[in-house]
Amino acid sequence: MYGIILAGGSGSRLWPLSRELYPKQLLKLDGDLSLLQSTFKRLQSFISPENIISITNIKHANDVKFQLAQIDKNSVVLAEPMAKNTAPAIASVLEYLKQMKNPDEIVIIVPSDHLVKNTEAFNATVKEGMKAAENGYIVTFGIKPTYAETGYGYIKTNGEVFGINKVEQFVEKPDTKTAEEYLKNGNYYWNGGIFMAKVSVLLEEFEKYAPEIFANLKKLNFKESNTIKYGVFEDMPSISIDYAIMEKSDKIALSPLKSDWSDLGSWQSLYDVTQKDSNGNVFDGHVIAEDVEDSFIYSDKKVVAAIGLKNVILVNTEDAILACNKNDSQAVKKVYEKLKKEDDKSHLVHKTVFRPWGWYTCLAEGEGYLTKVICVSPGQKLSIQSHNHRSEHWVVLEGQAKVILNDEDNYLQAGQSIDIPLKAKHSLQNPYDKDLKIIEVQKGDYISEDDIIRYEDVYGRV
Repeated sequence: MYGIILAGGSGSRLWPLSRELYPKQLLKLDGDLSLLQSTFKRLQSFISPENIISITNIKHANDVKFQLAQIDKNSVVLAEPMAKNTAPAIASVLEYLKQMKNPDEIVIIVPSDHLVKNTEAFNATVKEGMKAAENGYIVTFGIKPTYAETGYGYIKTNGEVFGINKVEQFVEKPDTKTAEEYLKNGNYYWNGGIFMAKVSVLLEEFEKYAPEIFANLKKLNFKESNTIKYGVFEDMPSISIDYAIMEKSDKIALSPLKSDWSDLGSWQSLYDVTQKDSNGNVFDGHVIAEDVEDSFIYSDKKVVAAIGLKNVILVNTEDAILACNKNDSQAVKKVYEKLKKEDDKSHLVHKTVFRPWGWYTCLAEGEGYLTKVICVSPGQKLSIQSHNHRSEHWVVLEGQAKVILNDEDNYLQAGQSIDIPLKAKHSLQNPYDKDLKIIEVQKGDYISEDDIIRYEDVYGRV
Protein backbone atom coordinates (compact mmCIF):
# COMPACT_ATOMS: atom_id res chain seq x y z
CA MET A 1 0.00 0.00 0.00
CA TYR A 2 1.12 3.56 -0.71
CA GLY A 3 0.37 6.87 0.97
CA ILE A 4 0.19 10.36 -0.50
CA ILE A 5 0.37 13.34 1.87
CA LEU A 6 -0.92 16.64 0.48
CA ALA A 7 1.33 19.15 2.23
CA GLY A 8 0.41 22.42 0.55
CA GLY A 9 -1.55 25.24 2.16
CA SER A 10 -1.95 29.00 2.20
CA GLY A 11 -1.60 29.68 5.93
CA SER A 12 -4.75 31.81 6.01
CA ARG A 13 -7.07 30.10 8.48
CA LEU A 14 -4.95 30.19 11.62
CA TRP A 15 -3.36 33.58 10.92
CA PRO A 16 -1.36 35.12 12.57
CA LEU A 17 0.14 31.87 13.91
CA SER A 18 0.18 30.42 10.38
CA ARG A 19 1.53 32.35 7.39
CA GLU A 20 1.79 31.80 3.66
CA LEU A 21 5.36 30.53 4.03
CA TYR A 22 4.58 28.63 7.24
CA PRO A 23 1.07 27.11 6.96
CA LYS A 24 -0.69 25.19 9.72
CA GLN A 25 0.59 21.72 8.78
CA LEU A 26 4.06 22.87 9.91
CA LEU A 27 2.77 24.04 13.31
CA LYS A 28 2.85 22.02 16.52
CA LEU A 29 -0.76 22.38 17.63
CA ASP A 30 -1.14 19.13 19.55
CA GLY A 31 1.97 17.95 21.35
CA ASP A 32 5.57 17.68 20.17
CA LEU A 33 4.87 16.87 16.52
CA SER A 34 3.62 19.15 13.78
CA LEU A 35 0.39 18.20 12.01
CA LEU A 36 2.51 17.09 9.04
CA GLN A 37 4.68 14.85 11.20
CA SER A 38 1.62 13.40 12.94
CA THR A 39 0.09 12.61 9.55
CA PHE A 40 3.24 10.80 8.44
CA LYS A 41 3.36 8.80 11.69
CA ARG A 42 -0.32 7.86 11.29
CA LEU A 43 0.30 6.46 7.81
CA GLN A 44 3.52 4.86 8.98
CA SER A 45 1.46 2.68 11.34
CA PHE A 46 0.30 0.62 8.33
CA ILE A 47 2.48 1.72 5.38
CA SER A 48 6.25 1.33 4.95
CA PRO A 49 7.92 4.78 5.17
CA GLU A 50 9.54 4.44 1.73
CA ASN A 51 6.03 4.10 0.24
CA ILE A 52 4.77 7.40 1.70
CA ILE A 53 5.14 10.26 -0.79
CA SER A 54 4.53 13.88 0.22
CA ILE A 55 3.83 16.67 -2.24
CA THR A 56 4.05 20.34 -1.38
CA ASN A 57 4.55 23.72 -2.98
CA ILE A 58 8.13 24.62 -3.84
CA LYS A 59 8.07 27.45 -1.27
CA HIS A 60 7.34 24.95 1.54
CA ALA A 61 9.59 22.14 0.30
CA ASN A 62 12.58 22.86 2.54
CA ASP A 63 10.49 22.97 5.72
CA VAL A 64 8.53 19.84 4.73
CA LYS A 65 11.73 17.91 3.96
CA PHE A 66 13.33 19.01 7.22
CA GLN A 67 10.33 18.04 9.37
CA LEU A 68 9.85 14.65 7.70
CA ALA A 69 13.58 13.90 7.87
CA GLN A 70 13.26 14.02 11.66
CA ILE A 71 10.97 10.97 11.39
CA ASP A 72 12.41 9.20 8.34
CA LYS A 73 15.53 10.45 6.59
CA ASN A 74 14.60 8.71 3.33
CA SER A 75 11.09 10.13 2.97
CA VAL A 76 10.24 11.25 -0.57
CA VAL A 77 9.03 14.84 -1.06
CA LEU A 78 7.90 16.11 -4.45
CA ALA A 79 7.56 19.85 -5.03
CA GLU A 80 4.98 21.59 -7.20
CA PRO A 81 6.65 24.49 -9.02
CA MET A 82 3.44 26.51 -8.54
CA ALA A 83 0.09 26.17 -6.77
CA LYS A 84 -2.48 24.43 -8.99
CA ASN A 85 -4.92 23.01 -6.41
CA THR A 86 -5.15 19.33 -5.50
CA ALA A 87 -5.93 17.54 -8.80
CA PRO A 88 -2.61 18.26 -10.62
CA ALA A 89 -0.66 17.58 -7.40
CA ILE A 90 -2.32 14.20 -6.84
CA ALA A 91 -2.04 13.25 -10.51
CA SER A 92 1.71 13.99 -10.46
CA VAL A 93 2.30 11.70 -7.49
CA LEU A 94 0.17 8.98 -9.07
CA GLU A 95 2.39 9.20 -12.14
CA TYR A 96 5.43 8.92 -9.86
CA LEU A 97 3.96 5.75 -8.31
CA LYS A 98 3.15 4.35 -11.74
CA GLN A 99 6.72 4.88 -12.95
CA MET A 100 8.62 4.02 -9.76
CA LYS A 101 6.36 1.54 -7.95
CA ASN A 102 3.38 -0.72 -8.79
CA PRO A 103 0.28 0.89 -10.38
CA ASP A 104 -1.96 -1.98 -9.26
CA GLU A 105 -1.35 -1.21 -5.58
CA ILE A 106 -3.81 0.76 -3.45
CA VAL A 107 -2.92 4.29 -2.42
CA ILE A 108 -4.46 6.36 0.38
CA ILE A 109 -4.45 10.15 -0.06
CA VAL A 110 -4.63 12.38 3.00
CA PRO A 111 -4.31 16.11 3.81
CA SER A 112 -1.37 16.98 6.06
CA ASP A 113 -3.19 19.50 8.25
CA HIS A 114 -5.96 17.43 9.86
CA LEU A 115 -5.96 16.34 13.49
CA VAL A 116 -6.67 12.64 14.12
CA LYS A 117 -5.68 11.29 17.53
CA ASN A 118 -7.19 7.77 17.44
CA THR A 119 -4.88 6.03 14.97
CA GLU A 120 -6.30 2.58 15.74
CA ALA A 121 -9.84 3.66 14.80
CA PHE A 122 -8.51 5.42 11.69
CA ASN A 123 -6.81 2.21 10.61
CA ALA A 124 -10.06 0.31 11.14
CA THR A 125 -11.77 2.66 8.66
CA VAL A 126 -9.03 1.99 6.11
CA LYS A 127 -9.43 -1.76 6.58
CA GLU A 128 -13.20 -1.52 6.18
CA GLY A 129 -12.86 0.16 2.79
CA MET A 130 -10.14 -2.09 1.37
CA LYS A 131 -12.44 -4.56 -0.38
CA ALA A 132 -14.20 -1.83 -2.35
CA ALA A 133 -10.84 -0.30 -3.30
CA GLU A 134 -9.50 -3.69 -4.41
CA ASN A 135 -12.55 -4.05 -6.66
CA GLY A 136 -12.03 -0.81 -8.55
CA TYR A 137 -13.82 1.77 -6.37
CA ILE A 138 -12.51 5.07 -5.09
CA VAL A 139 -13.24 5.00 -1.37
CA THR A 140 -13.69 8.31 0.40
CA PHE A 141 -13.77 8.61 4.19
CA GLY A 142 -16.83 10.57 5.31
CA ILE A 143 -17.35 12.12 8.73
CA LYS A 144 -20.78 11.70 10.30
CA PRO A 145 -22.09 15.24 11.01
CA THR A 146 -22.64 16.13 14.66
CA TYR A 147 -24.12 19.56 13.96
CA ALA A 148 -25.33 21.65 11.00
CA GLU A 149 -21.92 22.80 9.70
CA THR A 150 -21.97 25.22 6.75
CA GLY A 151 -18.19 25.31 6.26
CA TYR A 152 -17.81 21.79 4.83
CA GLY A 153 -18.84 20.11 1.62
CA TYR A 154 -21.13 17.10 2.04
CA ILE A 155 -21.36 13.65 0.47
CA LYS A 156 -24.76 12.01 -0.04
CA THR A 157 -24.90 8.21 0.14
CA ASN A 158 -27.50 5.82 -1.22
CA GLY A 159 -27.19 2.04 -1.06
CA GLU A 160 -24.28 -0.26 -0.31
CA VAL A 161 -21.28 -1.68 -2.15
CA PHE A 162 -18.76 -4.18 -0.75
CA GLY A 163 -19.97 -3.58 2.81
CA ILE A 164 -19.75 0.23 2.75
CA ASN A 165 -21.87 3.10 1.41
CA LYS A 166 -22.37 3.86 -2.27
CA VAL A 167 -21.98 7.57 -3.01
CA GLU A 168 -24.84 9.27 -4.85
CA GLN A 169 -23.40 12.79 -5.10
CA PHE A 170 -21.04 15.41 -3.71
CA VAL A 171 -22.75 18.55 -2.43
CA GLU A 172 -21.34 22.08 -2.09
CA LYS A 173 -21.16 23.89 1.25
CA PRO A 174 -24.81 24.45 2.25
CA ASP A 175 -26.61 27.30 3.99
CA THR A 176 -27.76 26.75 7.57
CA LYS A 177 -31.26 25.53 6.70
CA THR A 178 -29.94 23.01 4.16
CA ALA A 179 -27.24 21.81 6.58
CA GLU A 180 -29.93 21.16 9.19
CA GLU A 181 -31.87 19.09 6.64
CA TYR A 182 -28.72 17.07 5.84
CA LEU A 183 -28.21 16.43 9.55
CA LYS A 184 -31.76 15.09 9.96
CA ASN A 185 -31.59 12.99 6.77
CA GLY A 186 -28.79 10.76 8.06
CA ASN A 187 -27.42 9.88 4.60
CA TYR A 188 -25.06 12.87 4.40
CA TYR A 189 -21.45 12.98 5.55
CA TRP A 190 -18.87 15.74 5.80
CA ASN A 191 -16.27 15.54 3.06
CA GLY A 192 -12.95 15.07 4.86
CA GLY A 193 -10.83 15.00 1.71
CA ILE A 194 -9.39 11.54 2.49
CA PHE A 195 -9.72 8.76 -0.05
CA MET A 196 -8.07 5.62 -1.42
CA ALA A 197 -8.08 3.50 -4.56
CA LYS A 198 -5.75 1.63 -6.86
CA VAL A 199 -3.22 3.91 -8.54
CA SER A 200 -4.34 2.57 -11.92
CA VAL A 201 -8.04 3.26 -11.20
CA LEU A 202 -7.35 6.88 -10.28
CA LEU A 203 -5.24 7.40 -13.39
CA GLU A 204 -8.03 5.90 -15.53
CA GLU A 205 -10.46 8.40 -14.02
CA PHE A 206 -8.05 11.25 -14.74
CA GLU A 207 -7.79 10.08 -18.35
CA LYS A 208 -11.58 9.98 -18.59
CA TYR A 209 -12.60 13.14 -16.73
CA ALA A 210 -9.47 15.33 -16.67
CA PRO A 211 -7.70 14.65 -19.99
CA GLU A 212 -5.82 17.96 -19.92
CA ILE A 213 -4.08 16.90 -16.71
CA PHE A 214 -3.58 13.31 -17.84
CA ALA A 215 -1.95 14.34 -21.13
CA ASN A 216 0.71 16.34 -19.28
CA LEU A 217 1.63 13.42 -17.02
CA LYS A 218 3.32 11.72 -19.97
CA LYS A 219 5.86 14.56 -20.01
CA LEU A 220 7.07 13.78 -16.45
CA ASN A 221 10.05 11.44 -16.17
CA PHE A 222 10.58 10.48 -12.54
CA LYS A 223 13.13 7.81 -13.46
CA GLU A 224 15.34 10.67 -14.52
CA SER A 225 14.57 13.06 -11.64
CA ASN A 226 12.07 13.71 -8.85
CA THR A 227 11.62 17.23 -10.19
CA ILE A 228 8.18 18.23 -11.48
CA LYS A 229 9.07 20.43 -14.43
CA TYR A 230 7.71 23.97 -14.39
CA GLY A 231 6.62 23.94 -18.01
CA VAL A 232 4.67 20.71 -17.59
CA PHE A 233 2.90 21.80 -14.42
CA GLU A 234 2.19 25.26 -15.81
CA ASP A 235 0.12 23.70 -18.60
CA MET A 236 -2.20 21.93 -16.17
CA PRO A 237 -5.51 23.53 -15.10
CA SER A 238 -5.92 24.72 -11.52
CA ILE A 239 -8.69 22.48 -10.18
CA SER A 240 -9.49 20.46 -7.06
CA ILE A 241 -9.67 16.67 -7.08
CA ASP A 242 -13.37 16.91 -6.16
CA TYR A 243 -14.25 18.96 -9.24
CA ALA A 244 -11.90 17.08 -11.55
CA ILE A 245 -12.73 13.49 -10.58
CA MET A 246 -14.80 12.79 -7.48
CA GLU A 247 -17.99 14.61 -8.51
CA LYS A 248 -17.97 12.99 -11.97
CA SER A 249 -16.94 9.40 -11.32
CA ASP A 250 -19.50 6.62 -10.85
CA LYS A 251 -16.97 4.53 -8.91
CA ILE A 252 -17.18 6.31 -5.54
CA ALA A 253 -17.92 4.56 -2.24
CA LEU A 254 -17.83 5.91 1.31
CA SER A 255 -16.45 4.41 4.49
CA PRO A 256 -17.61 6.32 7.60
CA LEU A 257 -14.60 7.53 9.56
CA LYS A 258 -14.49 5.73 12.90
CA SER A 259 -11.90 7.95 14.53
CA ASP A 260 -11.96 11.50 15.83
CA TRP A 261 -11.31 14.15 13.20
CA SER A 262 -10.86 17.90 12.85
CA ASP A 263 -9.61 19.89 9.88
CA LEU A 264 -8.57 22.69 12.25
CA GLY A 265 -10.07 25.08 9.75
CA SER A 266 -10.46 27.95 12.21
CA TRP A 267 -9.47 29.13 15.67
CA GLN A 268 -12.90 27.97 16.83
CA SER A 269 -12.15 24.41 15.70
CA LEU A 270 -8.75 24.47 17.43
CA TYR A 271 -10.47 25.66 20.60
CA ASP A 272 -13.02 22.85 20.28
CA VAL A 273 -10.39 20.06 20.27
CA THR A 274 -8.11 21.53 22.97
CA GLN A 275 -8.39 20.72 26.68
CA LYS A 276 -9.98 23.57 28.64
CA ASP A 277 -9.79 24.78 32.22
CA SER A 278 -12.73 24.97 34.64
CA ASN A 279 -13.88 28.25 33.06
CA GLY A 280 -13.86 26.83 29.55
CA ASN A 281 -10.65 28.66 28.61
CA VAL A 282 -7.59 27.63 26.60
CA PHE A 283 -4.48 29.62 27.51
CA ASP A 284 -1.10 29.16 25.79
CA GLY A 285 1.81 31.36 26.81
CA HIS A 286 2.07 33.97 29.58
CA VAL A 287 -1.59 34.85 30.10
CA ILE A 288 -2.99 36.71 33.12
CA ALA A 289 -6.78 36.44 33.19
CA GLU A 290 -9.52 37.81 35.43
CA ASP A 291 -13.17 37.00 34.84
CA VAL A 292 -12.52 35.35 31.45
CA GLU A 293 -14.74 32.53 30.16
CA ASP A 294 -14.97 30.25 27.11
CA SER A 295 -12.02 31.93 25.40
CA PHE A 296 -8.83 31.03 23.54
CA ILE A 297 -5.80 33.23 24.34
CA TYR A 298 -2.34 32.63 22.87
CA SER A 299 0.87 34.60 23.26
CA ASP A 300 4.28 33.54 21.99
CA LYS A 301 6.42 36.00 24.00
CA LYS A 302 4.63 38.96 25.54
CA VAL A 303 2.45 38.97 28.65
CA VAL A 304 -1.23 39.14 27.73
CA ALA A 305 -3.59 40.45 30.40
CA ALA A 306 -7.31 39.83 29.80
CA ILE A 307 -10.18 41.06 31.96
CA GLY A 308 -13.92 40.50 31.63
CA LEU A 309 -13.85 38.64 28.33
CA LYS A 310 -16.18 35.89 27.15
CA ASN A 311 -16.23 33.79 23.98
CA VAL A 312 -13.13 35.52 22.56
CA ILE A 313 -10.17 34.53 20.41
CA LEU A 314 -7.02 36.52 21.20
CA VAL A 315 -3.76 35.59 19.46
CA ASN A 316 -0.61 37.62 20.03
CA THR A 317 2.50 36.98 17.93
CA GLU A 318 5.69 38.98 17.51
CA ASP A 319 4.31 41.18 14.74
CA ALA A 320 0.50 40.79 14.79
CA ILE A 321 -2.50 40.56 17.10
CA LEU A 322 -5.82 38.90 16.32
CA ALA A 323 -8.88 39.63 18.44
CA CYS A 324 -12.36 38.41 17.52
CA ASN A 325 -15.49 36.77 18.79
CA LYS A 326 -15.03 33.02 18.71
CA ASN A 327 -18.06 32.65 16.44
CA ASP A 328 -16.44 34.94 13.85
CA SER A 329 -13.14 33.07 13.57
CA GLN A 330 -13.89 31.88 10.01
CA ALA A 331 -13.62 35.54 8.93
CA VAL A 332 -9.87 35.53 9.72
CA LYS A 333 -9.32 34.46 6.13
CA LYS A 334 -10.78 37.81 4.99
CA VAL A 335 -8.20 39.66 7.08
CA TYR A 336 -5.45 37.51 5.59
CA GLU A 337 -6.63 38.21 2.04
CA LYS A 338 -6.77 41.95 2.76
CA LEU A 339 -3.19 41.91 4.08
CA LYS A 340 -2.11 39.99 0.98
CA LYS A 341 -3.83 42.48 -1.30
CA GLU A 342 -2.11 45.35 0.48
CA ASP A 343 1.24 43.53 0.17
CA ASP A 344 1.61 43.53 3.95
CA LYS A 345 4.37 41.02 4.69
CA SER A 346 2.62 39.85 7.89
CA HIS A 347 0.48 37.55 5.73
CA LEU A 348 3.60 35.98 4.24
CA VAL A 349 6.08 35.23 6.96
CA HIS A 350 6.71 35.59 10.68
CA LYS A 351 9.09 38.25 11.90
CA THR A 352 11.18 35.43 13.38
CA VAL A 353 11.68 32.47 11.05
CA PHE A 354 13.04 29.14 12.29
CA ARG A 355 15.37 27.11 10.12
CA PRO A 356 17.13 23.74 10.59
CA TRP A 357 20.32 25.58 11.57
CA GLY A 358 18.71 28.14 13.96
CA TRP A 359 16.60 31.23 13.29
CA TYR A 360 16.54 34.76 11.93
CA THR A 361 14.53 37.88 12.75
CA CYS A 362 13.87 40.69 10.28
CA LEU A 363 14.71 44.05 11.86
CA ALA A 364 14.17 46.54 9.03
CA GLU A 365 13.25 46.46 5.37
CA GLY A 366 13.05 49.07 2.66
CA GLU A 367 13.68 49.74 -1.02
CA GLY A 368 16.73 47.68 -1.91
CA TYR A 369 17.75 46.60 1.60
CA LEU A 370 16.89 44.16 4.40
CA THR A 371 18.46 43.82 7.85
CA LYS A 372 18.32 40.63 9.94
CA VAL A 373 19.61 39.15 13.16
CA ILE A 374 20.75 35.60 12.41
CA CYS A 375 21.37 32.98 15.10
CA VAL A 376 23.22 29.79 14.15
CA SER A 377 22.95 27.02 16.75
CA PRO A 378 26.11 25.24 18.01
CA GLY A 379 27.50 22.77 15.48
CA GLN A 380 25.19 23.96 12.68
CA LYS A 381 25.89 25.61 9.34
CA LEU A 382 24.06 27.26 6.48
CA SER A 383 24.30 25.83 2.98
CA ILE A 384 27.06 26.84 0.59
CA GLN A 385 25.13 29.27 -1.56
CA SER A 386 25.18 32.36 -3.74
CA HIS A 387 22.78 35.18 -4.69
CA ASN A 388 22.23 36.70 -8.10
CA HIS A 389 20.63 39.95 -6.98
CA ARG A 390 22.11 40.96 -3.63
CA SER A 391 25.33 41.42 -1.71
CA GLU A 392 25.54 40.96 2.07
CA HIS A 393 27.48 42.43 4.96
CA TRP A 394 27.87 40.40 8.17
CA VAL A 395 28.81 41.71 11.62
CA VAL A 396 29.38 39.21 14.45
CA LEU A 397 27.46 40.13 17.62
CA GLU A 398 28.02 37.05 19.81
CA GLY A 399 30.05 33.88 19.53
CA GLN A 400 32.52 32.99 16.80
CA ALA A 401 31.87 32.52 13.09
CA LYS A 402 33.45 30.39 10.42
CA VAL A 403 32.74 31.99 7.04
CA ILE A 404 33.50 30.18 3.80
CA LEU A 405 33.89 32.74 1.02
CA ASN A 406 34.84 31.52 -2.47
CA ASP A 407 36.43 28.35 -1.03
CA GLU A 408 38.49 30.24 1.58
CA ASP A 409 37.91 29.85 5.34
CA ASN A 410 37.59 33.02 7.43
CA TYR A 411 37.25 33.08 11.25
CA LEU A 412 35.55 36.08 12.89
CA GLN A 413 35.18 37.15 16.53
CA ALA A 414 32.52 39.42 18.05
CA GLY A 415 32.82 42.91 16.55
CA GLN A 416 34.45 41.76 13.32
CA SER A 417 32.73 41.88 9.93
CA ILE A 418 32.96 40.62 6.37
CA ASP A 419 31.47 41.52 2.97
CA ILE A 420 29.79 38.89 0.78
CA PRO A 421 29.89 40.17 -2.83
CA LEU A 422 27.18 39.56 -5.40
CA LYS A 423 27.27 35.98 -6.79
CA ALA A 424 30.04 34.91 -4.39
CA LYS A 425 29.81 31.33 -3.07
CA HIS A 426 29.61 31.51 0.71
CA SER A 427 28.48 29.80 3.91
CA LEU A 428 28.02 30.91 7.52
CA GLN A 429 28.98 28.19 10.01
CA ASN A 430 29.17 27.70 13.77
CA PRO A 431 31.48 24.77 14.67
CA TYR A 432 31.58 25.93 18.29
CA ASP A 433 29.54 25.12 21.41
CA LYS A 434 27.79 28.50 21.86
CA ASP A 435 25.18 30.30 19.76
CA LEU A 436 26.50 32.50 16.97
CA LYS A 437 24.58 35.75 16.36
CA ILE A 438 25.27 38.15 13.53
CA ILE A 439 23.70 41.18 11.91
CA GLU A 440 23.16 40.68 8.19
CA VAL A 441 22.54 43.62 5.87
CA GLN A 442 21.28 42.64 2.41
CA LYS A 443 21.61 45.15 -0.41
CA GLY A 444 20.40 44.74 -3.99
CA ASP A 445 17.81 45.31 -6.69
CA TYR A 446 15.76 42.27 -5.62
CA ILE A 447 15.50 41.19 -1.99
CA SER A 448 13.76 37.84 -1.56
CA GLU A 449 14.27 34.44 0.07
CA ASP A 450 14.00 32.78 -3.35
CA ASP A 451 17.18 34.52 -4.59
CA ILE A 452 19.38 31.64 -3.53
CA ILE A 453 21.40 28.98 -5.33
CA ARG A 454 22.51 26.10 -3.08
CA TYR A 455 25.62 24.05 -3.90
CA GLU A 456 25.99 21.95 -0.74
CA ASP A 457 23.56 21.52 2.14
CA VAL A 458 23.59 19.12 5.11
CA TYR A 459 19.78 19.38 5.34
CA GLY A 460 19.12 18.03 1.82
CA ARG A 461 17.81 21.30 0.36
CA VAL A 462 20.02 21.39 -2.76
